[in-house]
Amino acid sequence: MADAIAATGAGSVAGVGASAGGAALLDVRDLQTHFPIRSGLLQRTVGYVKAVDGVSFSIKPGECLGLVGESGCGKTTVGRTLLKLIPATGGTVSFDGTDVYKASGRALQKLRQHMQIIFQDPAGSLNPRMRIAGIVGEPMVVHGLVTERDQLRHEVEEVLVRCGMPKAAADRYPHEFSGGQRQRIGIARALALRPKFIVCDEPTSALDVSIQAQILNLLKDLQRDLQLSYLFISHDMAVIQHMCNRVAVMFKGKIVEEGTRDEVIGSPRHKYTQSLLSAVPEPDPRCERKRIRFEAMAG
Repeated sequence: MADAIAATGAGSVAGVGASAGGAALLDVRDLQTHFPIRSGLLQRTVGYVKAVDGVSFSIKPGECLGLVGESGCGKTTVGRTLLKLIPATGGTVSFDGTDVYKASGRALQKLRQHMQIIFQDPAGSLNPRMRIAGIVGEPMVVHGLVTERDQLRHEVEEVLVRCGMPKAAADRYPHEFSGGQRQRIGIARALALRPKFIVCDEPTSALDVSIQAQILNLLKDLQRDLQLSYLFISHDMAVIQHMCNRVAVMFKGKIVEEGTRDEVIGSPRHKYTQSLLSAVPEPDPRCERKRIRFEAMAG
């Protein structure tokens, strides 16, 4: 993966001004998402799965925070909970000074305009019965950004081109495109509302390696040009290293380590982070990397 990225000529790290001081654009405090476990004929609640259990972090304007961990650790749930796609059990999320969970009506609609998501599965996230013009243009209409048909068409074509798609794609259906092209369309849909912050939920994990590199470099270019902030969710350390300024490592619903990219990947402190890094394949077959096993304590 790292070799494929390097071959495209991308820079070393994303995010303009991420190291500068200033207030956080997104501030997450003690976020909790618990799912009930039901049993018996009456489906009584007998316990809870603590998918997210007291997660806190912040993201500055123009910064990319990588959230990394194994499957099932709660990464995706964090992203969807902070966007109110999944109800939170506890905690607070503040975006640009506004409490996300207390917002309603027009205030919530405004927040949704500036907080978008790119889903993992490009095929499943696009309505197969709608043309691309409708998929990308519908959010603009719903949020009142465009009122005239000609202007809507122009805006749709412009955002498609920005994401590496031809204008003619607007008249076609999702099934007519490859996986990489569908993900570009998903990115275009997220950009259509001119957001400040995007949750990237493993946006390249369903794609071929060569296509992954193209999508990652597109996301980096968009971040630089539009001053976007990302929460980049992935299980791939090579992708995280390429994309992110800071890294947070999740294990069983909690963040066990957080720091700059160089701190976490170069000098990991937590045993779980060391275990993740030791599992990254070594490109040189002559080099043998020592596998570090992490055994979590019960309870």
